[in-house]
Parts: sequence; structure tokens; C-alpha cells
Amino acid sequence: MKKIITSAALAATAFGMAMTVDAAARDHISIVGSSTVYPFSTTVAERFGRSTNFKAPKVESTGTGGGMKLFCGGVGVQYPDMTNASRAIKDSEKAMCAENGVKDIVEVLIGYDGIVVANAKSAKQFQVTRKDLFLALAKEVPNAKGDALIANPYKTWKDVNPTLPAAKIEVLGPPPTSGTRDAFVEMAMEGGCTQFPLIAAWEKADKNAFKAACHEIREDGAYVEAGENDNLIVQKLNANPNALGIFGFSFLDQNSDKVQASTVDGQEPTFDTIADGSYPISRPLYFYVKKAHVGVVPGIAEYLAEFTSEKAWGDDGYLTEKGMIPMAKPKRAKMAADIKALKTL
Repeated sequence: MKKIITSAALAATAFGMAMTVDAAARDHISIVGSSTVYPFSTTVAERFGRSTNFKAPKVESTGTGGGMKLFCGGVGVQYPDMTNASRAIKDSEKAMCAENGVKDIVEVLIGYDGIVVANAKSAKQFQVTRKDLFLALAKEVPNAKGDALIANPYKTWKDVNPTLPAAKIEVLGPPPTSGTRDAFVEMAMEGGCTQFPLIAAWEKADKNAFKAACHEIREDGAYVEAGENDNLIVQKLNANPNALGIFGFSFLDQNSDKVQASTVDGQEPTFDTIADGSYPISRPLYFYVKKAHVGVVPGIAEYLAEFTSEKAWGDDGYLTEKGMIPMAKPKRAKMAADIKALKTL
């Protein structure tokens, strides 16, 4: 029995030593995830690398869903320390993390962003409603009587709404792995589909039917998956003035000389309308930290302190210059305290 215990202890010691060796092999923070949060995370990483003795974190844009898969892969330096997200972590992702030993996760709400529907500045500005967006992009829509769903027959925006242009429906947007796509279908598409009594009744009676009707986007070429690179969407809009694109407000802010936002339900996306929630497609932004890596991979606590400093995420912080909408000061103070204490989900 003594031999067995000794062997187990030796094995545990060897595992711990291996982790230490692995940690020494990575001297920088590894961050993956949302393309929307990417520019904010990169800005903080660059400043952190210049102003401290730590190496600048490596930030990769993998999309929110892709980032969660990598982050939840396990504990150890072969896995990312943090993942950016343009939506909150899902219960299924928490379960995936737990299955792989990632049990202590720190959630960091960093601020807000709006999802914009934009086109080239050389074209006429669009004025759409969430109902218009649903009818233009849903895989199935209500028939003329409103008593059944049919394959989406609409080819032009004028087909959707007589007040809109007779232009072909062509929308460039993110793939299913993107948090921007998740947020768009939940806020814009759902906001439109619930205006039809047939579908609205399913919200309580048949959640699966409701989700399928509101969230499934057409696959006949009207919606074009443009990958996780929002800058690519901006480039394609300039090449095709008849197309619309879906991406975060921060990219609109950075490319305001090239693209313009459509109004949605009569509201234009601005710093103020996103901050007060009056713009209907607004969302919170996050990143998640693996607590087990804090103190093992150098610089994580210090990076968190930089990101949650007033000079970074404050009302006049450098992240607002990149298009991030800050939280109210009391909420920032509470969040900063929770992060400093490494409060977990």
C-alpha cells in the first residue's frame, strides 16, 4: 500500500514539474475569440507590451464560437489563457469547459457595441426595420395569409417593403461561429419575426419551432457568409455599392469615410443610442479568463489591470477611440473589483 501511495505522489510531482516546464516554454499571454473584440484586445495588448516588462499578448481572431472551443479545450499552456466574446458564454460552452477541466472562469464585461447594417457611402442610406431584415434574410417567412411558413420568395428589397429600393437583396455577414451572427439573429431577426402572430405564438408553445423560424438564415445566395474578418466586409461593400454588410459598430466607426449605417426602426447607431439602449441591435462585449493560468503564465493579472483601468475602458479611455461604448462608472468600478479578486462564474 505504501508503495502505491509513493508512486501516486511521484506521479503527481512529475505532472506538476511538467506543467512548470510548459509554463516556462510560453512567456506571453495567448488570447483568441471574437473579431469584434479583437481590435480592443489588440490595442490593450500593444500598450501593455510597450509599458511593462511583459511581452505583448498574442491575440488571434477566431470568432466567438471558435474561441470558446479553443479556450475550453483544457488547462495548460497549450490552450489559450483568454477568449474574447461578442456575447455571453453559453451553458453548453460552460459544460464543455467543465468536461475538460476548465472549471474556474472569470467573466469580464468590458463595455457595449452595436451591430450595424451598413452600405457604401457612395450609395443611398438604407432605412430598415427589424421586420424588413427578417423578411429579407429568413430561410422561411409567413405566406400571404399569415397561417403558414413558406420558402423565402423575396428577391429585392422592394419585394420586402414597397418603400425600399428595387435592389437585389445581397447581404454580407458573419458565419454561424461568430458572436456577431448570434447577436444579430437574437436581436434583429427575433425582433422582426415576433411581429407575426403565427411565429410569436410559438415562443411559448414550441421553442424549437420558434428558434428555427427566427434564427435560420436563407441559403439561396441572398446572404453571403463573409468569414470572421469584418474589414473584408467593408472592402466588399466598397466594391459593390448595392450590397449591405453586417458588422460591429466599432468597424463602422473606424471606416466612417467608406461606409454608412442604415437606420434600424428609425434609430441610427451612435455612441449615445448604443449606450442608452435605444438603438435596437445593441449588445454587451466580454472576455473570459482561465483562473488556473493566472500566476502561471506571466502577466495575466497585470493585463487585466491595464484593460480595466480608467485610462483604457473609462469614459475618455483609449478604447472609446476604437469605438467601444463604456459601461457607467459605478458598473465599471464593481466589475474592476470583481476582476481584481478573480471572481469566477
